[in-house]
Amino acid sequence: MRVLVACEESGVVRRAFRERGHDAWSCDLLPAADGSEFHIEGNVCPVLFMPGWDILVAFPPCEHCCVSGARWFKEKRADGRQQAAIQFVRDLMDAPIPRIAIENPIGILSTVIRKPDQIIQPWMFGHGETKATCLWLKNLPKLVPTDIVDGRHARVHRMAPGPNRARDRARTYPGIAKAMAEQWG
Repeated sequence: MRVLVACEESGVVRRAFRERGHDAWSCDLLPAADGSEFHIEGNVCPVLFMPGWDILVAFPPCEHCCVSGARWFKEKRADGRQQAAIQFVRDLMDAPIPRIAIENPIGILSTVIRKPDQIIQPWMFGHGETKATCLWLKNLPKLVPTDIVDGRHARVHRMAPGPNRARDRARTYPGIAKAMAEQWG
């Protein structure tokens, strides 16, 4: 199966699908953090129209849509950043790919597009942390928890400021990536 993992520089989800034998590629504006040859550096929009993709798993940037940035929503609406982010999510959802999963934190997408099909937590997939994550699904089943663990530490929420904070907060947990590859692949 050909898998496109959009807006992922870490390679966590791409690697999970490749480990299961799929032809998985990540695409991001940033270079692959792991230096992988299976990464397309650039805008994902033209890549969506390349023939042959069976599944799209997308992690669109959330800084203009998630509730953690709500205090800046008025400014982001006024200068167009929020509307551009919403349109990008719509473009991903409308991609000519048969199966699609869009991931984003709780935010305005639930209001302006539609409610998510599922909200998952890292502790459902082997990580004793909290980070409510919404999934909008097209022709894919909801993820079934694979390893419910104790611990409800809000590490991501309490992460210290720094130059890599946004990137580190956005990184997909390996247990969730593994569940995606096993259950959707």
